[in-house]
Amino acid sequence: MSNTIIDTNFHFPGQTSLYKGKVREVYHLENNILVMVATDRLSAFDVVMPKGIPYKGQILNQIATKMMADTADIVPNWLMATPDPNVAVGYACEPFKVEMVIRGYLSGHSAREYKLGKRVLCGVAMPHGLNENDKFPSPIITPATKAEMGDHDEDISKEAILERGIVNEEDYLILEKYTKALFQRGTEIAAKRGLILVDTKYEFGKTKDGKIVLIDEIHTPDSSRYFYAEGYGERQNRGEAQKQLSKEFVRQWLISNNFQGLKGQVVPEMTDAYIQIVSERYIELYENITGEKFIKADISDIQARIEKNVLGYLSSLK
Repeated sequence: MSNTIIDTNFHFPGQTSLYKGKVREVYHLENNILVMVATDRLSAFDVVMPKGIPYKGQILNQIATKMMADTADIVPNWLMATPDPNVAVGYACEPFKVEMVIRGYLSGHSAREYKLGKRVLCGVAMPHGLNENDKFPSPIITPATKAEMGDHDEDISKEAILERGIVNEEDYLILEKYTKALFQRGTEIAAKRGLILVDTKYEFGKTKDGKIVLIDEIHTPDSSRYFYAEGYGERQNRGEAQKQLSKEFVRQWLISNNFQGLKGQVVPEMTDAYIQIVSERYIELYENITGEKFIKADISDIQARIEKNVLGYLSSLK
């Protein structure tokens, strides 16, 4: 599994700084431009796994690119171009220090909290009597504070966000509006593909001229959870697990191997065979959510390919 990209250290013309996130690496350039590289790193429970997943970065970048194009009429975004399968170039923004998580179903983190007896998540009440993967009466927004690499994101209420001045009320109302609109559009897109968009998260930033825009990924398997619509009701009635396309299967595998990112726990070994399974699941999601055949990029020398394509694009801007 050597043909993956898990770390970069490019030096682009006009580069002023480099930020390394859990999965993406962001190069800040002069003239208010960002070059965002989607690596093949895999993060779960806010811990980056030791090995990369073939084609994962390409999949995340291309799904996000397509979804931004499909939502640009309702929410503005930061994107200028995608000169390479793993790269997006766009306008630099000041990110809001919250992730706008929206949930249509009691799944994943919300289900784990619910099983602990909690009926309020991020200040939002969850109805009594729900079973795991049941649909909420209406989608709920459960924000999280953004974390630096290696730290855990934390649930936070709208009230706490406003009280702490993390986001002012005027901007937060726009974030709420955009989040609901994006989730509705994402739900419609998923339904056309025979999928249910269960939950997802969005990140926003503000441009130099004060415009709020969508940044980072959107509706990818790293930021979203999908169920197959066919058989959903029957599986719920029988109390069976839902057939899903998301990163949750990795989380469940880690949990079964006694790892949830807690202090003292050791990341279990991911064999080449298991890594191949994860890669195939990511490809499966790409093809299901986009309705297009996934075309594998040349990964014989990913670093050289990215550098060539980005330099070519940057030179065209002059």
